[in-house]
Amino acid sequence: MRLSTLLRTSAILALVAAAPLVAKNAAPDATTAKAKYGSFGIDLTAKDPSLKPGDDFWAYANGGWDKRTQIPADKAGVGYGNILSDEAEANVRLILDDMAANPAKYGTTGKQVGDFYASWMDEAGIEAKGTAPLKPYLARIAGVKDKAGLQVLFATVGYASPVEIGVIPDLADPTHYVAAAGQGGLGMPRDYYLLPGEKYDAFRKAYRAYIQHVQELAGIADASAKADAIMALETAMAKDQWTPEQSRDIAAINDPEDLAGLKAKAPDFDWKLLLDTAGVNGPRKVLMTQNTALTAMGKIFTATPLSTWKDYVAFHFVSDHANVLPKAFDDARFDFYSKTLSGVQVQRDRWKRGIQLTNGALGEAVGQLYVDRYYPADSQAKMTELIENLRAAYQERISGSTWMDDATKKAALVKLAAFEPRIGHPDKYIDYSSFKVVRGDLLGNTMRAGEFQHALELSRFPKPVDRTLWDMTPQTVNAYYNPLANQITFPAAILQPPYFDPNADAAVNYGAIGAIIGHEMGHGFDDQGSQFGPTGKVENWWTDTAKTRFKARTGALSAQYDAYEPIPGTHIKGALTLGENIGDLGGIEAAYSAFQRYQKQHGKSAVVGGLTGDQRFFLSFAQAWQSKRREGAARQALLTDPHSPPYFRVNGIVRNVDAWYAAFDVKPGDKLYLPPEQRVHIW
Repeated sequence: MRLSTLLRTSAILALVAAAPLVAKNAAPDATTAKAKYGSFGIDLTAKDPSLKPGDDFWAYANGGWDKRTQIPADKAGVGYGNILSDEAEANVRLILDDMAANPAKYGTTGKQVGDFYASWMDEAGIEAKGTAPLKPYLARIAGVKDKAGLQVLFATVGYASPVEIGVIPDLADPTHYVAAAGQGGLGMPRDYYLLPGEKYDAFRKAYRAYIQHVQELAGIADASAKADAIMALETAMAKDQWTPEQSRDIAAINDPEDLAGLKAKAPDFDWKLLLDTAGVNGPRKVLMTQNTALTAMGKIFTATPLSTWKDYVAFHFVSDHANVLPKAFDDARFDFYSKTLSGVQVQRDRWKRGIQLTNGALGEAVGQLYVDRYYPADSQAKMTELIENLRAAYQERISGSTWMDDATKKAALVKLAAFEPRIGHPDKYIDYSSFKVVRGDLLGNTMRAGEFQHALELSRFPKPVDRTLWDMTPQTVNAYYNPLANQITFPAAILQPPYFDPNADAAVNYGAIGAIIGHEMGHGFDDQGSQFGPTGKVENWWTDTAKTRFKARTGALSAQYDAYEPIPGTHIKGALTLGENIGDLGGIEAAYSAFQRYQKQHGKSAVVGGLTGDQRFFLSFAQAWQSKRREGAARQALLTDPHSPPYFRVNGIVRNVDAWYAAFDVKPGDKLYLPPEQRVHIW
């Protein structure tokens, strides 16, 4: 579990879609400049017109693209979102190459970024150092004499631990921070240790071999026996850790405890030592997320020999930093995590991985330059207008809801009015001046990056929550909703063609970015977000009647998704993906309502390219989820990802939308047809 992202709800994981509103005074179906994709914003060659929309709408919209497109050897999947992510990487590369070659040109922060990136690109220097950079860290682990010393490592940045400790806004008072503790420390997704069958037996065998291989590369003695012990330890941990579905339960994770409470529930850990080492032992309570798992982790901690724990920490330190070590380590990690688990065939180009690493360490320093060079000034205004149209659409839909009572409607509208959209980039950027970067010390730079981030969190810990902070960099192609602040955030990199195109048709823009914005707003009213009030505090603003009706509708949607089987023998988990499915359904229905508002203002959309406005709207929505994944990546996502596979983010959603039936004349007998009484409508 990553405590920093436990409660953040993202619209997308790897593939994203977005597109903008046309200029306010533009003609409804034509623009003065040509759209970048197709004649009006949709690539009609991506369709497969031989299919009936009512049988397989995703394939109808994307089948042509699917047939002609191969997944690149260095990717786990490919789709619409790669267009923007590849473009963002190329643009950032221009910045980083110049910084690495001319670090003094960009001032102190520019030199930090340039030196960090240059350290990554210096492959010869990394090989020459060999395992020497590892030695002081492995010596520290080897020097641990008792379990008190071991717990100091557990709470120190850069070392593996069955307990993760971090800082998040307090669920009871999101204007202040609170320490939070939760489960951690596994090298594979939890279910990979436990599920039966040849596929998972093979994963376990490969992981155990990887544990041994990494230790051998690091010069650790008795690697085979230690691999057996580490594998047994992690398997025992996995059995008692919470599933991803359980970890979505806000009431269950909301367990604030003082020091005495922590000791009572998990007495095997020295909580004062852990919290003191992490720097978060203050007057406020600690949020004990996944509490029963922490109790169990404590028992395993006591029952497991110190030597096994030290071997476990040493292995994970090497594995977690393998990408910044010589090529043999980097290749070993790639072979297991990317090739074996996800099916990726070759490593990405080194410069691309260097950008990812640098963005993780100094992301806002890079982002500030990215925004200055590549973010159009007029994007802010156009996005603001579209967001407000979506807010108005949600207001209409909530006000007109037939299942919500007046008291709950009133509370929902208060929360909707309090939504805070953030667009493009932060108002202020992180000051990295205290982050020491040493050119040529890649492992040290990586460790100091983690220590800098932790120190930044600790500096904020005693202060009120800073609502101007961003959880994504401007150059990130994604978007998210933060329920603890009631904020939706759209970084600059997502707001460009093919998704953010001011010359695209209005129907196209509302179907793509409109549905994404609606999705993010919808998270404020999904099964998790609905438990947070307008200020981000966990509070109940529902009447019992409205809550019962809400659960009936969301339960029906969950059951629909439980029935989908993307990989033989592996179904979508309706409970795990429920929040994202609610966001998708509410997002497209709100975006459609917003599109109808647009047409009332500008006139009914004409037929373009043989397609009505409504047809273009739904095609745009479907093409926004144009993607394909390798089986390994798809399998891992089904077990761990709260997002449904993109194929079902289209077909599983449109079959519940009445307007889609009318747009494509979908009739009984079509494969996606649902009788009206079985269609789920929430917002």
